[in-house]
Formats: sequence, C-alpha cells, structure tokens
Amino acid sequence: MPHANARSWPQLRPLVRLTALMLLAAALAACSSSSKYYDPLKSNRTETGFRNNYPQPERGSFWKWQWERLTQGLPPPPANRYQFPVVKPDLAWLKANHTRPSVTWIGHATALIQMGGKNVLTDPMFSDRASPFSFLGPRRKVPLPVQIAELPHIDLVVISHNHYDHLDRASVEQLNLQAGGPPLFLVPLGLRDWFADLGITNVREMDWWDKTSLENLDIYFVPAAHWSARGLFDRAETLWGGWVLQSVQMAPGNDVPAAAQAEPFSVYFAGDTGYSKDFRDIGERFGRFDLALIPIGAYAPRWFMQNQHVDPAQAVLIHEDVRAKRSIGIHWGTFELSDEALDEPPQELARALREARLPADQFITLKHGQTLKLDE
Repeated sequence: MPHANARSWPQLRPLVRLTALMLLAAALAACSSSSKYYDPLKSNRTETGFRNNYPQPERGSFWKWQWERLTQGLPPPPANRYQFPVVKPDLAWLKANHTRPSVTWIGHATALIQMGGKNVLTDPMFSDRASPFSFLGPRRKVPLPVQIAELPHIDLVVISHNHYDHLDRASVEQLNLQAGGPPLFLVPLGLRDWFADLGITNVREMDWWDKTSLENLDIYFVPAAHWSARGLFDRAETLWGGWVLQSVQMAPGNDVPAAAQAEPFSVYFAGDTGYSKDFRDIGERFGRFDLALIPIGAYAPRWFMQNQHVDPAQAVLIHEDVRAKRSIGIHWGTFELSDEALDEPPQELARALREARLPADQFITLKHGQTLKLDE
C-alpha cells in the first residue's frame, strides 16, 4: 500500500518536467557566446547587445508560463492526433528545375526556394529535436518529408537568428559537406565565429539593410522584432532578422543563363518575429514582393509570446505591410513550442483573412513537403 501522503504519477509529472526544464536551462549556460558589436552610431547596437528598432512591452515570466502549461496540460493535441499529411517532393523535378520559381515547405521555418537559377534553403532544421540535446527539448511531431542528402545542390543558406529551432548545428554541418561543395551561408552579425568554430568558412555576416549578391541574386538582410540566445548569458549578442531575395534580370546573350533572362522575382522570408513597424519600413523600401514566407504559429499565450511571435491576424498585417502578392504560412505544424494546438494556426489564418476581407488564396499554407510552382 502506498503511503497516504504519497503523490500519484500524474500529480508528480508537472514537477518532473519543470525540473527537466531547469536542468536544460542550466546546461545551456555553457553554450553562451562572447561576440558583441557595440556601435554608438547604430541605434540597434547597445553596450549590452542588439535591440529591436521599435520598443516592445516587457515580456512575462518564462517560469510562470512553463508552470501554467505543465499544470494545465497545454498544448492540447491537434484534432488529427499528429497525423499531418506529408508529401514526398518531386525530387527529379526539383533537381532539373533551373528556370521556374518554386517553394517547397519542408517544415517549421525551413523552405527550399528556387529562383534565379539558384537553390536557397531558409533556416535549415532537419534534426529530431530543437535542442542542444538528443534526449530533451521540443521534438519533431511530423516526420521529415525529405532528407538533406536528397535535395538538389544548395547554393545559398539564409539564417534568421540563432535559436535552436532555426539554427541547427547538425543540419548546417551536413550542408557544409554536401556533394559539389558547400553553400554560401548568410548570417546575422555575430554568428560568423560560431560557424568558424565548426570549421564552416563560406560565411558572410550581415547587418540590417546590408546587401550582397550571388551571381544573379541580390540578397538583403532586413529587421525583425525578436531576440537571440543559445544560452543563459548571451542574450542579444548576435543579431536577428529576415531576408529579401531578388532575382536580377539580365540582357539576353549566349553567356547569360536562361534563369537570369526571366522576369525578376522577389521573395521575403520573415524568419521569426513579433509585430512591429519594421514591416511597413520593409514594404516602403522594396515596394512589393511576389512571395512572402511569414510565421503563423507559436503564438499562445499572447501575454508571453506577443513580443516574439506574431499570431495569424498579425501575420496578415505583415502580408499587407510588405505588399506581398502571395504569402505562405510557416513556423507551425512541426514543433510544439507554445500553447495552441499544432493544427490551430491555419484555422486562425483563414479566420483572419475573412476578417481582413482578403481572398483565401492570397495567404495559404502548404503540406509538409509540398511544392508550389510560382509562375502558375
């Protein structure tokens, strides 16, 4: 007979999980960085690290949020019990395609963008957990539709920031060793040293509004409302942001690739962000985008997440602010990072589009592994 004061396992489970989180946080303290880019002439570079362009409300207590979700059993399981449809990409078509713009959603914030004759990968995350450990941290709830080795040769990788669900060590190491040579890695200020420690040297570090080029692609790093850290003591020591990709139209000629002669195409990848005036700034500077990849998940509870993750209604505002012809929702349906059910974001996106009186096909979601050919 158990002791009368003994607690049952369901009662103890929240305490065990909270203890595991505390151990994870303590372990992360060893993962901190020391890179700082203080510049009194730059408003976003302070003596204590980078900051957002526009002030955000104070964030609520992380431990209060963790206790609430553990004791209340959040997040609830999705209605489909995690049986999300997964599509195997048409790899033969992707490898042969050098002229038609396309996007393939691999999951979370990872997408393969084909434009200007180049293969671009956003925030590659192919590991089972968004964590420095194989046994602890958010675990992938939907299987990968494709492995890195199956993809066409990746020419360019863009990284939005250094959180574990967006910058995955195993994934970038594998990409660096891909057949045919490593891709070019474009990263925010402060991250080049992290890559160099892994032996990855084909890296360009960029500040907000910086521009670089890769043959017939122009690439810009643009602001977002977020933060960075891989440990307890490196908060805001590296920058965060989104990316703009623009194909460059060139005059026809025998030495000019067919992809470069096509109509210019532009893509905005928002990365990970809360809502701010940054998006109106981006829309005013670039005028319009053919496609935007905008996060729609990991938004609950709002009292804790509002500074760092937009909800679907705010994602629609970003779509309008940046003047996107079409948008695709990312950052949902793969890892349980917050309190909403994993299948809720597309439903809330549909509601937000109706309330904004926008056509449903203007802002869509894809199945994991689904490819959208963008000139159709």
